[in-house]
Amino acid sequence: MDGENRYICIDLKSFYASVECVERGLDPMTTNLVVADPERSDKTICLAVSPSMKKLGVKNRCRVFEISDGIDYIMAQPRMQKYIDYAAEIYGIYLKWFSKDDIHVYSIDEAFIDVTHYLHVYGCTPRELAVKIMNEISSKIGVRATCGIGTNLYLTKIALDITAKHAEDFIGELDEEKYRETLWNHRPLTDFWRIGEGTARRLEKIGVHTMGELAATAERDENLLYKMFGVDAELLIDHAWGREPVTMADIKAYKPKDHSLTSGQVLMRDYTFEEGRTIVREMMDLMCLDLVKKGVTAESVTISVGYAKSTEPGSGADAGGGRFGRYGHRDGGTVRFEGGSCEESVMVPEVVALYDRVMDHSRMIRRVNISCNNIREDRGNRQLNLFDMMKDETKSRSQEEVLEKDKKLQEAELAIKDKFGKNAILKGTNFKAEATTRERNMQIGGHKSGESGGHKNGQKR
Repeated sequence: MDGENRYICIDLKSFYASVECVERGLDPMTTNLVVADPERSDKTICLAVSPSMKKLGVKNRCRVFEISDGIDYIMAQPRMQKYIDYAAEIYGIYLKWFSKDDIHVYSIDEAFIDVTHYLHVYGCTPRELAVKIMNEISSKIGVRATCGIGTNLYLTKIALDITAKHAEDFIGELDEEKYRETLWNHRPLTDFWRIGEGTARRLEKIGVHTMGELAATAERDENLLYKMFGVDAELLIDHAWGREPVTMADIKAYKPKDHSLTSGQVLMRDYTFEEGRTIVREMMDLMCLDLVKKGVTAESVTISVGYAKSTEPGSGADAGGGRFGRYGHRDGGTVRFEGGSCEESVMVPEVVALYDRVMDHSRMIRRVNISCNNIREDRGNRQLNLFDMMKDETKSRSQEEVLEKDKKLQEAELAIKDKFGKNAILKGTNFKAEATTRERNMQIGGHKSGESGGHKNGQKR
């Protein structure tokens, strides 16, 4: 592999569970612990399970009720801010060794690093350098790590996901030749990055069950794959051969053409049409504040409402997932704001009206997603109604004054929240029984952010 680029990908083992063990002075590798909210039902997902729990057959991201009653374990309530703080400390370790230009944070517990030009500086091989980093994380933070090493970013990820977990030192290493020798016959296909269950099922229909068979199919009839997957076929073919043209420099240079802000939540129970309107209003209130805080406007807003599966036609105890998926059928639509907007008084009524138009009033809902699209820098030049401007210049000026006043109120609200907390100032809507903003203001990523103790499994639901 001499003369080629070298990348490493470091993953923190069962990160959330490991942090909770470290906080309790326990060994993350031998302690039975799951991270899940005991205040939710036993159907709640475990955000992480410790390595020793995995050895007992408990799957990562399982639901609490799926854990055998015969296993004694600690249930730790999620503390998202704590995990962010730990991740920041670990990123600080990376910065001691490498420039931020050579680090790509892939997720809170995973990072790619281009080590090509550091091997000479530190006088070691990629594996030796990986061991140094892993040992420093373990000794200073208390969290164990695994590592993939590769000659391109894809191989590095595969070395981490498939090879490292079977290695005694938790390090996997691949180049294109070794990839084809050792993983071309590996099953299932879903173990490979970017191949989900849907893609795997489509490939199985043409007799492709391994990466080797995918490479052979591409050699024999490349057009077949392009007909099935469109432009994504290029990525599948490259990965079948272990190739990846994207480099760290490409990632750092990437600039998206358009920006958007999104917010979504899965509701804890089925909501009526009227209750759902409260959720949409709350979510749009917060998104308007976020737009003002970032100094941007949105030219359109899209909402997507997912109905409860129990209200699907023909649903029942044995109805199964059906073609609507886990949460049932969705309805949605888009409303546009000429010239962009961020003002609550403009956007919230329009989005709520959109919800009223697209929503089936007779159905119960279980999830809501809202996206503010075509984000642009707020230059203060709102596009007012042209007819009104021609008809009554005084009216158009008053519109401008109202919008400016609304924006100043939003800025004042943000200042209060920044100083005294997100729940320091609330609207009457937030106190309705079905409202979720007060609770979500205490969360990060939909999970609790604060401190609390663990719970033994005898107290789990």
